[in-house]
Amino acid sequence: MGDREIDQQLVERAQHGDKHAFELLVVKYQRKLGRLLSRFIRDQAEVEDVAQEAFIKAYRALPSFRGESAFYTWLYRIGINTAKNYLVSQGRRAPTTTEFSSDEAEGFEDADQLRDINTPENELLSKQIAETVNNAMDSLPEELRTAITLREIEGMSYEDIAGVMNCPIGTVRSRIFRAREAIAEKLRPLLGTARDTRW
Repeated sequence: MGDREIDQQLVERAQHGDKHAFELLVVKYQRKLGRLLSRFIRDQAEVEDVAQEAFIKAYRALPSFRGESAFYTWLYRIGINTAKNYLVSQGRRAPTTTEFSSDEAEGFEDADQLRDINTPENELLSKQIAETVNNAMDSLPEELRTAITLREIEGMSYEDIAGVMNCPIGTVRSRIFRAREAIAEKLRPLLGTARDTRW
């Protein structure tokens, strides 16, 4: 039995009044949801509050969950909306930090110079790349930032992102492509890559 089927059984039990079943879902997704929310909200205490609020909203909305998408896709959508509402209520815009580690930098095709991070030059370059990516992501429109965060940071599939963002899969692909292009444009001077080089 796969994850989705197990979640569906727990959801059905919770819909019939089994609070323990919902607690199991909370335990299963608490850290994942917290990690996602920390891309929008920097303060850990606030992340925990918003995550708790998202789970409360999910619990209250559980009777309307029909299982058309995976439970975590539905939960992530609630989490993202809760985070956005929280930030609006605080008079803040959703920030996105992307602290890429050296392992993640390996994914950049032209970042060979990052692989040996023991030299001061490479550590400086790695820091500059992380800052550039952070700044590039911060400057993205919200829908592009959300799509690229769900794909590259959370590792979600295009189908699941479409569910979370409540839009067609083609729109998700377009948003991710545009976000990558914008980030690549900012990285070109640092990496010395040509305009037509893909990463």
